Amino acid sequence: MKRILAGLLAVVAVAIAGFFGFGWYVQHRATAEVDAVFDQIRASGGRATHGKVAFDIWSRTLTVADVATESASPSPANLRIGNLTATNVSQSDPAHFSAATIDVRDITVEAQLPAPSSAHLTYKAPQLVVKDYSGPTRLQRPPSTASLVEVSRALVEQFMTVSAASIAVPQVTGTMAPNPAAPGGGEFTYSGFMVDDIKAGKIARYKLDEVAFTMDLPPTAAAPGKADSKAGKMHGRVVDIVHSDIDTSALAAILDPDKAKDDHIYRLYRQATAGAYEITSDLGVRMRMDGISMDDVGVRPSKLQLPALLAAIPQPGMQPTPAQSRELLDKVASLYEGLQFGNLELRGLALETPEGPFKLAALRVSLADGKGDLALEGFDGRSPQGPIKLGRFALKAFDIAGLMRLSAQFADKPGQPQPGAALAALKLIQGVELKALEAPFKTTNKPVKIDNVALNWGQFVGPIPTQAHLTTKMAGPVDPSNAAMLPLLAAGIDTLALDADLGVGWTEASSSVALSPVKIELANLLGASASLSLAHVPRALFTPDPQAATAVATQIEAGGLELSLRDLGAIDLLVAQYARTHTMTREDAKKALVDSFRDSGQQFAASNPDAAAAIEAISRFIETPRQTLTLKLTPRAKVPALQLVQLLKIDPSMALAQFKIEATTGL
Repeated sequence: MKRILAGLLAVVAVAIAGFFGFGWYVQHRATAEVDAVFDQIRASGGRATHGKVAFDIWSRTLTVADVATESASPSPANLRIGNLTATNVSQSDPAHFSAATIDVRDITVEAQLPAPSSAHLTYKAPQLVVKDYSGPTRLQRPPSTASLVEVSRALVEQFMTVSAASIAVPQVTGTMAPNPAAPGGGEFTYSGFMVDDIKAGKIARYKLDEVAFTMDLPPTAAAPGKADSKAGKMHGRVVDIVHSDIDTSALAAILDPDKAKDDHIYRLYRQATAGAYEITSDLGVRMRMDGISMDDVGVRPSKLQLPALLAAIPQPGMQPTPAQSRELLDKVASLYEGLQFGNLELRGLALETPEGPFKLAALRVSLADGKGDLALEGFDGRSPQGPIKLGRFALKAFDIAGLMRLSAQFADKPGQPQPGAALAALKLIQGVELKALEAPFKTTNKPVKIDNVALNWGQFVGPIPTQAHLTTKMAGPVDPSNAAMLPLLAAGIDTLALDADLGVGWTEASSSVALSPVKIELANLLGASASLSLAHVPRALFTPDPQAATAVATQIEAGGLELSLRDLGAIDLLVAQYARTHTMTREDAKKALVDSFRDSGQQFAASNPDAAAAIEAISRFIETPRQTLTLKLTPRAKVPALQLVQLLKIDPSMALAQFKIEATTGL
């Protein structure tokens, strides 16, 4: 029995010794593993130290105290951690480990920005908590000769090997201390930072409850006769920042030179939103935005290659050559072609300045293949003459990349661009739209109101559009300072309203140009509609070279013309004005006008029998107001357009003789 008891005591003693021996071994190995990580930093030329390392084998909890690291870059960055605790630590293999929780306390990051800024940044976070972390035991260190792009790509690729249920940082405070030789500085606070569901480089959601900042403003120039103004401060705050469905493989693609020919679209994130954004300053400026959102942000690596773009940027302090400027602008154009998003929307923008306030209900932008649609909606502001309101202003298919490349062509050509360049700019936009504009007209205290203006063009031959369409509806006060407008005011018309629908298009198959529709209405005065065609219009006419265009313009022939005039009050106005200036009754004035017109029309009737019928129809149109006059001109034979224009200047009656004229009137 004694032998058995002695044997049991020996086993217990060995077990206890083994347990403490194992605990010492685990503690030693944990310290060695931590030292191995720090050796990576030292091997790259940086500095890294830590305090006590402890490992509790019962709870599998690793604790590291007093961590301090410093990078070896020309602008060093420092990281200090008061304490790091990882619970339920385990290793599936020597290269990977996991932890149920990683709790990091008392974090301080300091960095010196490169020249010319040279500002000193400091960020502090009381706590950072990671849940259900899994990742590599050691991060791969980029070579010391690696560029910024290569380092960034390595970090992104290693992030794609990490997974975590969440990362939370309740608060981060930061300060920026400026270079003593340069003004400016600031303080920042980030609250409620949370990242959810990190796996294989994808993030389900990134959230930031609030960002608040205060920035020092440089002194402004003093007004004449006043003391120098003092520097002020700018305060800002934005809340509820959220990014959803983030995929960092898109970042890896645009950082990878091997993807330079990859034309696929990689979605960076599905949606980004932010709530209210407010900025105030001591200089009397206040800005507020109700919200921001951006959908379906994607990148195309073949166009958005950051290594190539960064290589084209001149070094600080160096004046780029014209060739370098062209290359840089071309790279920026490619950047726009490589970035796309479904809709960027800024809502409820309000700005208060010493000059007066303005508001904007929404700014909407979309971008794809370097082209975007831009719309401003609900503008409300002031001008020196009075308030301005705008319902909507939009640019359709604005070719931003094309604008960059067009600018690059003149990087080494100072002075005014050639006419061809101005025409080439037309291809950068497919249309302009303006709605519900109300603006003051001179000093009349009366507004000009534009219900709608829409201008579209397209079907280009070289830089020249061969199709265009304009619609407009607007009204404005009659200008009393314009002598030609005084008869309207005398007749009690103090507002003119215009409604127009004008179109022109060239058809290559038939070599013809048609002006259709052509509809114009001046409210209470006159309505008109017309159609006009030109035949044998060659493609070579559409050139920015005036001499070349004139040479082929001789081939153009005049087509038919049909004009319809509807009297809405213009005849009564004409008669009343004639009666006033000649001191006679309206009936006598009307008769005098008709007689005068018939007498002057005799010369046309002598050279063209059809003209007599037309003169009679026009006379009836004057005699009986509120009628519609229709004129139709048909060429009797081929009528060269240029010769017709010259003939109209020299002998209008002979010009009309080239056409068969039909005229009718009716109510």
